[in-house]
Amino acid sequence: MEMKIVAERTKLWADKPSPYCPGCGHGIVHRIVCELLEEMGLADNCVFMAPVGCSILAYTFLNVDVCQPAHGRTPAAATGIKRYRPDTFVVSYQGDGDLAAIGTAEIVHAASRGENITTVFVNNAIYGMTGGQMAPTTLPGQKATTCPDGRDVKAGMGYPIRVCELLRSLGGVAYLARTTVHDAAGAIQTKRAMRKAFETQVRGEGFSLVEVLSPCPVNWGMGSLEALRFVGENMTAYYPPGEFKVSGAEV
Repeated sequence: MEMKIVAERTKLWADKPSPYCPGCGHGIVHRIVCELLEEMGLADNCVFMAPVGCSILAYTFLNVDVCQPAHGRTPAAATGIKRYRPDTFVVSYQGDGDLAAIGTAEIVHAASRGENITTVFVNNAIYGMTGGQMAPTTLPGQKATTCPDGRDVKAGMGYPIRVCELLRSLGGVAYLARTTVHDAAGAIQTKRAMRKAFETQVRGEGFSLVEVLSPCPVNWGMGSLEALRFVGENMTAYYPPGEFKVSGAEV
């Protein structure tokens, strides 16, 4: 009986072990990005922006051109590349500490200007690379190394930042969505949303961003299955998935 191939490893993923911790969602998101770059014929003309943070590891195993900006400055560096070479397809890949803390000004103003770049924003509610500190997206009551008793919003720690809701009002935003990778259905929806974001840039419509809710079992102090449940039950409750803007119109 002849065997039929139904799925193959993306050619943009080098034949190396994943650099990410067991149960981390970054690997799933990377694969989705690579599959789309292949399927849409964008890989040979792509610059993947991987800033300081867990995402910086992308340069070790993705077979695309990778630029490594300073922490938080990814949208600014991506803007420079896109303006100098407007035909280049630019993917700005950022974590929540990078995008929603040190890089808040950069992402807000790049979105407001309508820079024709696509941001993939991985939200795992914690600083993953530097030891598990509280991030701008850490949930109320969630524990981290800098809030071992849990984030107390009434004790000066503030509320988690909902990035999609924050950017939705900006006129330069053409496509905006939030998805998850905690289960198969979430991963499928993530690829659909990311395809729309990529198409938005190809058509030259302006700024696009997909926020992906992702597990970080090691820094959460959880097993992999527990971390997946935490995303599906806790993170989605505070950060509801869905599309927030399509073709520049609020949904």
